[in-house]
Amino acid sequence: MVPTFPLRAVPESVGESAPTFPLHAVPESAEGGAPLGAVQAPTGAFGPPPVMDAAPVADAPSFTDVSDTAYEPEPGYGVVPTPVSHAPRPAPIPDLVLTAPEPDPKPTPARGFDAVAEAVLGDEPVTTDGAGTAFLIEPMVLINDAVKAGRIEEAAGLAERTVADAAGALGSEHPEVLRLRELAAYIAYLAGDPLRSFHLSLDLAHIRHRAHDAEAAYGNIQSAATAWRAVRDPEQGLALGRDLIDLWTELTAEDGPAVDDIEELESARARMGRLTERARKAAE
Repeated sequence: MVPTFPLRAVPESVGESAPTFPLHAVPESAEGGAPLGAVQAPTGAFGPPPVMDAAPVADAPSFTDVSDTAYEPEPGYGVVPTPVSHAPRPAPIPDLVLTAPEPDPKPTPARGFDAVAEAVLGDEPVTTDGAGTAFLIEPMVLINDAVKAGRIEEAAGLAERTVADAAGALGSEHPEVLRLRELAAYIAYLAGDPLRSFHLSLDLAHIRHRAHDAEAAYGNIQSAATAWRAVRDPEQGLALGRDLIDLWTELTAEDGPAVDDIEELESARARMGRLTERARKAAE
């Protein structure tokens, strides 16, 4: 018999009946008299035994034998730490870059009126080429002294007479005569006569250009440009500027300093544009 447990009475204070639980039927094996806890023989049906040499299932997890796997310690494992030093670290030594020394910049030679002024106002004694030109030394000294003293009108008169005498004795295109004409152009500029200074300088530029002396020709162009900028009348400035720029452009087509100083020519062309605008406004 299955043991039973006594049921206690429900107190009267409870207004509703206590909940009850359904009782299940006792299995037949329990009624056969077998003691509690005894192992009973299984009565279910079993399927066929598994095949031991079957191929493993593809999706089944695989287990790797790690007995032959080389052991790789984690980074830092077994490394003895380097003691921290609080001593100041030496400054890094910069890499030495070996470069060739830059060449010394060549000073721009004085040209135009600057070169003439250096010759007149400098401390060097007046000299000539010595080939029958010694008679020019004395008048040139007088001219230079007059310029230094500010006696520009006197210097201009002396220069005109000396150029005429030298051209009659040596020829109009002798090197010493050309030097004297450069001096006369400079003095005319100092005297406030830019038109004469311009024409003297531009004539010299043509002579030097025909002689293929690019350096001297460009120096005369620079003198003519200086005198041209002192001409304030726009109509005169345009007429002079056309002749100046035509010859200047020819010099830039040849080897010489004019090629390396092209921005000066561009500046002259820009002035031509301003003179054109001034002449247009003056005509309105």
